[in-house]
Amino acid sequence: MKGAPISLSWQVGFSDSADGRPKRWVPAEVPGAVQLDWARANNWPCFTIGENWREYRWMEDVFWIYRTSAEFEKPGHDRRLVFSSRGIDYRFVIRASGSALLEQEGMFTPVELDVTGKLEPGAPLEIVVFPAPKSAPSPEDRSQANRSCKPAVSYGWDFHPRLIPLGIWDETGLAVAPSFRFIRAETAYELSEGLDSAEVELRCDLSCRGRGRIKWEILVPDTKPVVSMSETFDSQTAVLRCRLDRPLLWWPNGQGEPCLYTSRVELEGEDGGVLDRRVMRIGFRRVRLAMYPGAWEYPAPNRFPKSRTPPPITLEINGRRIFAKGSNWVNPDVFPGRVTAQTHYRPLLDLAMRANMNLIRCWGGAPVQKDSFFDLCDEMGLMVWQEFPLACNRYEGTPSYLKVLDQESRSILIRLRRRACLVMWCGGNELFNAWSGMTEQDAALRLLARNCYDLDPGRPFIMTSPLEGMGHGPYVFRNAEGREVFRCFAESACTAYTEFGCGGPASVATLRRIIPPDEIFPPRRGTSWESHHAIGAWAPNSHLLLDVIEDYFGPCRTLEELVARGQLLQAEGLKCLFEEARRQKPRASMALNWCFNEPWPAAANLSIVGWPAEPKPAYAAVAGSLRPVMASARIARFAWKEGDVFSPELWLLNDSPDPVPAGRIEATVRFGSEEVFLLAWDHPAVQADANLMGPVARAVLPGRDADVFHLQLRCPGHPERDSEYVLKYSREKRGKESGQRPLNM
Repeated sequence: MKGAPISLSWQVGFSDSADGRPKRWVPAEVPGAVQLDWARANNWPCFTIGENWREYRWMEDVFWIYRTSAEFEKPGHDRRLVFSSRGIDYRFVIRASGSALLEQEGMFTPVELDVTGKLEPGAPLEIVVFPAPKSAPSPEDRSQANRSCKPAVSYGWDFHPRLIPLGIWDETGLAVAPSFRFIRAETAYELSEGLDSAEVELRCDLSCRGRGRIKWEILVPDTKPVVSMSETFDSQTAVLRCRLDRPLLWWPNGQGEPCLYTSRVELEGEDGGVLDRRVMRIGFRRVRLAMYPGAWEYPAPNRFPKSRTPPPITLEINGRRIFAKGSNWVNPDVFPGRVTAQTHYRPLLDLAMRANMNLIRCWGGAPVQKDSFFDLCDEMGLMVWQEFPLACNRYEGTPSYLKVLDQESRSILIRLRRRACLVMWCGGNELFNAWSGMTEQDAALRLLARNCYDLDPGRPFIMTSPLEGMGHGPYVFRNAEGREVFRCFAESACTAYTEFGCGGPASVATLRRIIPPDEIFPPRRGTSWESHHAIGAWAPNSHLLLDVIEDYFGPCRTLEELVARGQLLQAEGLKCLFEEARRQKPRASMALNWCFNEPWPAAANLSIVGWPAEPKPAYAAVAGSLRPVMASARIARFAWKEGDVFSPELWLLNDSPDPVPAGRIEATVRFGSEEVFLLAWDHPAVQADANLMGPVARAVLPGRDADVFHLQLRCPGHPERDSEYVLKYSREKRGKESGQRPLNM
């Protein structure tokens, strides 16, 4: 909206009722959160350290009142005074000069209020924020969010403390704007079947009926105009159309350039002056979800009675089927109001892009991200799977809940549907599981399916993840039955692995910052190790798995030793899982680990990037396992002993759009500085987006004084394809097997 912004200074205080008056007002940062304002005014220590976060508990149960006032000249006849906000969390009332103007529930529906004549210069403008919504007073967990669109994560999760943000969380302000202006100016298109032309439509909704002119330009990425047109109108809506031949296409990371056009729209009044202006970007691409090859043969076509096949989950972009590799995104801070593009989004998304990822799953337990997140994903070629705010609950279809869900989902759809990066909608996380108990017949999911079809029919929608054929888990390096991650995917045949992970500790520096010195080592229950999720997060010993670490390596003598060993297991576990998922292409078409980032510094969890943007060793391991072309090995297990037959199976993985010429992969085993040649494989050429299985090497492991050994795969002339695996070794013999040659060290 074109207009003159009015400077505002906000204050906030709390009360026991919506009509009560705070006993004390403190300065407020907007956008932000009431908890941060109160803590700042009272010089509270950082909530991320030790048990400080517990001091915030009471804040979720009181009313918070924001207030501001401004001096301004009353607008003339052709101007209006407009209050706007992109997001207020969660239920609130807006009052001007003491009168209620709007009551609303939902943090994703924007506000635009014409307050001309309702707000006088110097008079108070107030926003009353209600306590956090809860469907029941107990238990105090995520189930309290099952009748609201409040993101469930803040009610407490295995990586997020119970700390429920409230307040103004996105851009908010007061401005004098033209009476005749854009309410929305949106560009949509339809690509021809051959992708060689696009029918483009610009729809402009105006604030009132009027006579004016729309000027419209579309510029290619180098800013050269390819469309330039204008049209007069005398209505409250204007629609312009054009045809664009041979458009440059938007491609995901690793598949081509994410080309973006610029659409520039101006509204001129009858005198020719520019009243309003909108600039947006367009990425031309087509997205579909396809069945994997041979999918219709399952269940067996000649077997009756029959059931359905697993639903389509292979992403097809611009007619090309793509293996989707990436991670699950959680909010990058406990308080979404302080998340910014430069501080949070850009550092994290740069890491995702450099890790060869092409898909980010925006999980339904977290808030829908701000516009700058999607701006960057558009630019970087990072596809986005966006979920609505439903996760791990049975969302009861009460009339009041469905009314808010309808409003919030429509707001999310309208805001994001123009994004090139957004490739699919999802109703929410783990809704068809026993702990949620929802089905396709639940009203909330039927409502979301309808809204997606009505407002964005060209983009795929699935009701939840996982669906039949898809997999969530495992989440530990080794489970209670002793089953390692090396077996989990090798014995599975999912169409998509949309959540899996291995826990790992934070860096030593982070641990010393967040855990009090008298609790730092060894880790134990009842300390900040537990409240920062390392112990008892969702199983007795997760996510640190100290018993597993010590079973492999023996007791940890120092914090540094514990961290190094735990981070090694996380790195090698994720390396194994990602590469095995890739080996199962084309039946499997997606691998997304849980999770990429974290909202605060956990002592241990499943993220590969620590808060706010600190890569763990697992990040480098994942980046290596997602290279477009790489040598890979399928390995039976992590722990090996003297006399074992070591038998890695060699592979060449290629998910690039280009073929790979014939070449060589050389395998060696290394104990310390000793290295011995194991096998050479002269592989043939590999087609684009195809894998190649190679030979299996077999050799008896010798006796050496070492805790680990390394399997190295080298590609002469192509070091960028080399791979290395670190495996556990011990001198406890299993006994040599006849017919197998020992390694000559």
